[in-house]
Amino acid sequence: MLKQLNRGRMILLVAMVLAAAGYRLVPHPPNFGPVTALALFGGAHFPDRRLALLVPLAAMFLSDLVLGLHGLVPVTYACFALSVCLGWWVRRRQNPGRIAVATLASSVLFYVVTNFAVWAWTDLYPRTESGLVACYVAALPFFRNALAGDFLFTTVLFGSVAAAEQRLPQLRPAAV
Repeated sequence: MLKQLNRGRMILLVAMVLAAAGYRLVPHPPNFGPVTALALFGGAHFPDRRLALLVPLAAMFLSDLVLGLHGLVPVTYACFALSVCLGWWVRRRQNPGRIAVATLASSVLFYVVTNFAVWAWTDLYPRTESGLVACYVAALPFFRNALAGDFLFTTVLFGSVAAAEQRLPQLRPAAV
């Protein structure tokens, strides 16, 4: 693992993950955050799959300790882990199109799964077909914000690492 990831690159990646997770602690529009970007970035850039899951997940958990945990944490973290897996897919051949597809897929996955869980596990909506539709419709403004945040933060994280690698070749991943 350490042979594939030099110390400077590791520091850069961990710092970027922590900074993005820290953004969650400053005031921002609802659901406009770096969650999907963190997962995709971790999956795409940490060569060890355990680190790809652990580093972003730990950063999320630390920020959640400050923000507060909720009953849907297992569902949101499962979506997060699946987004890390999409990052593994991006890693195989990183390009803007693949990153955009993974970002959109992660955003839609999170919207569909977490809102289904809200409908199924809480008393906010009747457990009927119309209740499920009402749940998804009520979440559309949050989905719009999530999409915007996901694409912005994914662009910032992936773009920042690409720029750093361009300026400092020693930060580039080791050839495998």
